[in-house]
Amino acid sequence: MPDIGSRTVLAFDFGTKSIGVAVGQEITGTASPLPALKARDGIPDWTLIEKLYAEWQPQAVVVGLPLNMDGTEQEMTQRARKFANRLHGRFRIPVETCDERLTTTDAKSMLFELGGYKKLTKDKVDSVSACVIFTSWFENQFD
Repeated sequence: MPDIGSRTVLAFDFGTKSIGVAVGQEITGTASPLPALKARDGIPDWTLIEKLYAEWQPQAVVVGLPLNMDGTEQEMTQRARKFANRLHGRFRIPVETCDERLTTTDAKSMLFELGGYKKLTKDKVDSVSACVIFTSWFENQFD
């Protein structure tokens, strides 16, 4: 297993209809968006997630934790935790959660800068949000 600082990390932006996905590299501190996964009431197609794990072979996983602006939890916080627990239970790879407040806003701003409104599709926003989650998690590793 690679040392901390050189791991491949999958990042997820959990949602009930769409789950954004990104793959990050600790060695560069960067992440790339992958196609978002469709979900039904928060339940993804687990075979697609298995394929992601097989292709990218992550050594760590990060799931964004949706909190209220005052830091309190909401229903989606518990659902995201449940998703994180299921990922760990199925794949036995360490899963961490990361505060994702304002990641969607950041993702929309980034996509708008790259191509205006036509870039602001739901799946792109979700997966760029997963990139922002990875970046936030990565930066907090060194605090």
